Amino acid sequence: MTRLLDQRVRSRSLYREPLTWLLGGAMAFIAGALNAGGFLAVQRYTSHVSGVVSAMADNLVLGDVGATLAALASLLSFIAGAAHAAWLINWARRQRLRSGYGVSLLEEAALLLLFGLAGAALAIAPDFFAPPIVLLLCFIMGMHNTIVTKLSGGLLRSTHMTGIATDIGIELAKASYINRGGSGKVPEVRANRERLQIYLWILGCFFVGGVVGALGFKHLGYSFSVPLALFLLLLGLRPLWYDLKLRWRWWRGQRTGRSSTELS
Repeated sequence: MTRLLDQRVRSRSLYREPLTWLLGGAMAFIAGALNAGGFLAVQRYTSHVSGVVSAMADNLVLGDVGATLAALASLLSFIAGAAHAAWLINWARRQRLRSGYGVSLLEEAALLLLFGLAGAALAIAPDFFAPPIVLLLCFIMGMHNTIVTKLSGGLLRSTHMTGIATDIGIELAKASYINRGGSGKVPEVRANRERLQIYLWILGCFFVGGVVGALGFKHLGYSFSVPLALFLLLLGLRPLWYDLKLRWRWWRGQRTGRSSTELS
């Protein structure tokens, strides 16, 4: 019971943190832009895992083995990206580092630049290069969603708008519910307005990111992946720089203590 109360308090305070709003909105914006850009590139929404699994089932029933295996590969690539980001973050936590998120964001930025470079190859031979580009985008989306999920303790998602829309509906139902009758032992239905606000914020950022991404990739082509990668780079540099400063201070302290010992 104590742990449950602690989680509730932590979740409520998390929704009030400006950093949660900033990072959640920024990651949702990038996810929307990348999802829209990926659709323009390969005609697929690479963050829509539900659609991928449904397509895999449909193609299996229809006997299209190639399409079934392609959907399975996309699913496994998304899972691999999520597992890779989670491994980096867990490793950094074990080392008492904050840069697990930063390193994941920097790696995602590098992969996003690789996607931009792959655009030229896609224009030359689309049938040959489209499948690996789809897998690359699924891997990036898996990483992207995991970073926000781990950072918020599972309370937020950056690509899974189905869950966000569901939570918005739940909170709206609570807000419109009129508490009449019932016994005093049953708690009243109350909406978490802070949760509702941040979910609306993330959904809006994802939509705006989709519009910006569609316009950017439409008019600038694959070079639009460069500003998106730079945005991720800026988000990831701060925790990495923090850890580097701490390590430098620790190393200087070790050197200073060793020098004092040698002099004595």
